[in-house]
Amino acid sequence: MSKRQFQRDLKDIESIFEVEIGFDFKLKVYAINQDETSEVSQRRMEALDVFNALKIGESSSMSIHFEKRKPKGTENFHGLLHAINNKLQISFTYQKYWEDAITHRTVEPYALKEFRNRWYLLANDLKDKQVKSFAFDRLTELEITKKKFNLSATFDVNEHYKFCFGIISPNDHDLKEVILSFDPTQGKYIKSLPLHETQEILVDDEHEIRIRLKIYLTLDFIMEILSYGDNVKVIKPKSLIEELKQSYQTALAQY
Repeated sequence: MSKRQFQRDLKDIESIFEVEIGFDFKLKVYAINQDETSEVSQRRMEALDVFNALKIGESSSMSIHFEKRKPKGTENFHGLLHAINNKLQISFTYQKYWEDAITHRTVEPYALKEFRNRWYLLANDLKDKQVKSFAFDRLTELEITKKKFNLSATFDVNEHYKFCFGIISPNDHDLKEVILSFDPTQGKYIKSLPLHETQEILVDDEHEIRIRLKIYLTLDFIMEILSYGDNVKVIKPKSLIEELKQSYQTALAQY
């Protein structure tokens, strides 16, 4: 490859993926500047890796085992993003899994959020003026109106969900300091993939890995703690300890 072609390729990569590649004089190699790589750019590269793997998978189905799942609702992705960027109110029908009734919602769309292979719309529900999450796979009959809305200058979606785990909004929840103790083996997973951005390691020895979080005690977070079974012990707060005890007792009573 000519030097001119190589430089053109670098510019194309930076333009398409917003990834800056520079020469590392210490290692004498060209490398991605990780400090300036945005989260969006990283996800673009992940998507490209997956896309290439899928292409290979078509002819090498025995070599790559993909999770069998059927994502729903992504056909509304472009329309929702258009409404968010242009600050347009939207309406749709929505059905919760735990309710039979189908409701009609009119909302101000703020952002899209991914959680555990599902996509959610974060929006201000005009019915009660609360920011809520709406799953793509339960959202139908989407209509993008021409009615504009003004996003409050004091509201920040990232700040609103900063101390949340998952997609449940912090409405009617108290912010708590949570201290958890994991056995050393499980703790290695917790260190490599933190439970939350506020995670702070307090103890790391051959007996335990103890962490501290600042988080809302939503159902998403409680279900996550329950999934670790006897590999985790809650040190505080007491309210979380009592809630977990009740969940374990209720589960045990079924057997």
